[in-house]
Amino acid sequence: MDQVDQWQAESQLAMHGWDFSHLDGRWENEPLPWDYQAVVKANLKDELMWLDVDTGGGELMDSFRHPAHKTVVTEGWAPNLKLLREKYATSAVTVISDQNEDLAKVPDQHFDIITNSHGALPVQETVNKLRPGGIFITQQVGATNNFALSRFLDPNYSPAYPDNTLIDACARMQAAGLRIEQQNSAFSKMSFFDVGAIVYYATMIPWEFPNFSVAACLPRLRQLSRLITEQGSIATFEDRFLIVARKPA
Repeated sequence: MDQVDQWQAESQLAMHGWDFSHLDGRWENEPLPWDYQAVVKANLKDELMWLDVDTGGGELMDSFRHPAHKTVVTEGWAPNLKLLREKYATSAVTVISDQNEDLAKVPDQHFDIITNSHGALPVQETVNKLRPGGIFITQQVGATNNFALSRFLDPNYSPAYPDNTLIDACARMQAAGLRIEQQNSAFSKMSFFDVGAIVYYATMIPWEFPNFSVAACLPRLRQLSRLITEQGSIATFEDRFLIVARKPA
């Protein structure tokens, strides 16, 4: 199989949940200056009613081992939703589709804690669902995430969510009545060690690489291959921000 065939094969692979283990050893992510998992764990007590928004395949949610009957998750991507419903078919975890079983069906002031890792950010709906004194913890992908790589592969690329910034999100939360307790932002280096890894990644994240295909981007992929041969890797930057906010009691 030649190089281009290998890249094509990478673009045809499917991912289950939100698991990038296929790229182990082929990329490297610089750690963020905060630990989202630790922040959530410090606030997630067993007696609290918890909503995890856009939970993916439930991998991160499962790591907290929260009582199932106190856990509700939402997911909007059909493959992940199917996976979740199969995974928790015999569990007390409640799975809600963002699209077909709107959170509007859940009573207001129902949750003590709402978490959101890289999901959509419906601020007012979040506030409505929180009980007084409840806490909201979110880690978000900022507007300029991977901008350099996306723009290189598609010179006409512009961010899909240009307003998803720390300042904008904090302002919206404050306007909706939340009190900001913690906020931070960072740009962490992400390195790819082969073009096939870039192809896989770009295929899995179409909102950052909306017009990507191996055929359409072949000249640019060849350039990236030459750069990796010379310098060992290609670097891009993840745009991340963290907010912890509380609804006044």
